[in-house]
Amino acid sequence: MANILIIDDDPKIGLFLSDILDGQGHTAGVASSVDEGRKLALSTPWDVILLDLDLPDGNGLALLPELLKTAGRPEVIIITGTGDIRGAKIAFKYGAWDYIQKPFTIDEVSLPILRALEYRKEKKAAKEPVSLNRSGIVGNSYAIQCSLDEVAKASVTTASVLITGETGTGKELFARAIHNNSKRAAGSFVAVDCGAITESLAEASFFGFEKGTFTGAETRRDGLIRQAEGGTLFLDEIGDLAISIQKALLRVLQEKKVRPIGGTERAVDFRLVAATNRDLGQLVKENRFREDLLYRIRAIEIKLPPLRLREKDIQEIAVHKIHQLGKNYGTGVKGVSLEFMKILSTCEWPGNVRELINVLEAALASAGTDPTLHPKHLPPEYRALFLDNGPQLPTTAFDPGPGLDDCSGDLPTLTDFRADLERQYFEVLVRRAQGSREKACSLAGISQARLYDLLKKYQLSLFKTS
Repeated sequence: MANILIIDDDPKIGLFLSDILDGQGHTAGVASSVDEGRKLALSTPWDVILLDLDLPDGNGLALLPELLKTAGRPEVIIITGTGDIRGAKIAFKYGAWDYIQKPFTIDEVSLPILRALEYRKEKKAAKEPVSLNRSGIVGNSYAIQCSLDEVAKASVTTASVLITGETGTGKELFARAIHNNSKRAAGSFVAVDCGAITESLAEASFFGFEKGTFTGAETRRDGLIRQAEGGTLFLDEIGDLAISIQKALLRVLQEKKVRPIGGTERAVDFRLVAATNRDLGQLVKENRFREDLLYRIRAIEIKLPPLRLREKDIQEIAVHKIHQLGKNYGTGVKGVSLEFMKILSTCEWPGNVRELINVLEAALASAGTDPTLHPKHLPPEYRALFLDNGPQLPTTAFDPGPGLDDCSGDLPTLTDFRADLERQYFEVLVRRAQGSREKACSLAGISQARLYDLLKKYQLSLFKTS
């Protein structure tokens, strides 16, 4: 049978669940805190973990990513209190299997456990996946591993894929990874920048044309879709396509046929991978993107994480690129100072990996023949982000409001005044951290457990929920 871990600080719930699981022939373990749960999770491979979100030494969400990476790669079922559904939604984004809400019956807890175990049984019976070819994709953070798992799943199908993410997160690299790991790897990978194709030339570019069809058509030419025959067509920034071309592209995807200008319709075999840094759902609402096309291209969606959520990858990416650029420029391999790396880890990188690479190129150019990269080699605006040996909240980011002398009415109690200031501080901290637990803890100078306690106190979250 299965090994199932219960992490809940209520001894009655722990005993109730243990009795149920023992009766079903499973082996149950019980922990009552984040720390105890972490130790038990690391000591034994578990099949399923039942995780309470409200624990005495922290929020269960903080532990979830660690649990998912433990030896058993368990399925995690969230236990939530009344009104704590937001936490369950966030947990789903991390990869939780399901959630049950207190109070629950035997059937309500048994069913999700049964389904999770059936899923694991099917997964073990399936053919072991081959090693993924991830050429050019650097990093081993949990966030990037999740994206690579989605690449592996997409590679064994022929379904259309939509890759979303901010500018510079590596959408084309991931599109190539899908192609290179698929059965179409021997075929062509045709990359198209949709933003660079004008509406007047789009039809000829995508569908091709016959000789003599229009002035300048001196020879017959295959369009981009035909060029991807037997391979993959990658449409970067598909949100920039004109509505007229969206309609024509939808028909090609539905019928698997393409008609060149002045020619006859022909069958075509290609796989579509699209990418965008825009909100296509919002473009649909604005009538700037066809809803039926969105459904067609989003059979599988892969969301790439921004670099600020991949802090553990920054050093690995930087070292890899410094060596690569050094060889390309003939400057040799340079050393990197701790202070240089510390600044790179501090930046928020709105331009993501692309911005990081540009900064490294500038630093190498500035270093010249210097054997080691130091902060002095970085552009001034990046050095300014790291002052006084650590990141600082800008003085303009936190406004405590009017002074006490300016307050009308009764003077607040010291406790109320401190609580109001603390709440304002954490509202600013959430905005500055932009979803990064590590950055929030570093800025505030507190532990992760303390951070979650205070965020819960003021009903704040580091993560956007829908």
